[in-house]
Amino acid sequence: MSQIQADWNARQRQIHEQIAQSGEVRISELSERYGVTEMTIRRDLEKLEEGGSVRRTFGGAIYVYRDVALQERTGLFTDEKVRIGRHAAALIGAGESVFLDGGTTTLQIARALRPGQQVTVITNALNIAAELASKQIPTIMTGGMLLESTHSLVGPIAAQSLAGMAFDRAFLGATGLNEAHGFSNSNLYEAEIKRIAVRQAKETIVVLDHTKFGARVLVSFAGLGDVNRIVTDRLPEGELASACADAGVRIEAAD
Repeated sequence: MSQIQADWNARQRQIHEQIAQSGEVRISELSERYGVTEMTIRRDLEKLEEGGSVRRTFGGAIYVYRDVALQERTGLFTDEKVRIGRHAAALIGAGESVFLDGGTTTLQIARALRPGQQVTVITNALNIAAELASKQIPTIMTGGMLLESTHSLVGPIAAQSLAGMAFDRAFLGATGLNEAHGFSNSNLYEAEIKRIAVRQAKETIVVLDHTKFGARVLVSFAGLGDVNRIVTDRLPEGELASACADAGVRIEAAD
């Protein structure tokens, strides 16, 4: 977490979460919701804009979808991601081959695996491979072009490598989950890898925290019906919950 984010007060954190979920907010609505003046909300939005993920507009603010560097994301919602990782790791059976893509939540799955666990992990993430190196867990890395912001390998070589494999389960992170746009990511190259993993897996499991609910990010890599299961820290509500149920997606909240 950056120093700017650490300095946000409780209201500013709630407003940021709302912007991340809905994509945009209006000053008048925020003023009414929190019982403060519009000038106070403007100052809140100015503070949030300094963090880089919010841009002020006339009368409100929008969420800026960008590739957030791995080191920036590592400290965000850590407890939730640890719980999600443990829950997801418990789904892996003996002798299975699983794919873990790059991300702070999928990294927690690798950390939750037991040393010597009878499983083969395929990954395009350097940090996940490094995590597994000391655990005596067979690990296969794709080749590819290094995406420095996320420590992931992407591009034609990575895509070709994955297209020739088959997984029992694929565990994927997502930047957004929206009933119309499905599961989305802000990077074109990473989205391509995720699409291939969905196609090559018997079961696809998306791991994400509740702040991604409702977000519609640049590239959709899977529709709701393309994913078998979601592991999260809090169950969605309203239209999103209904859309997931209609699509047959199983949603599990980690303890």
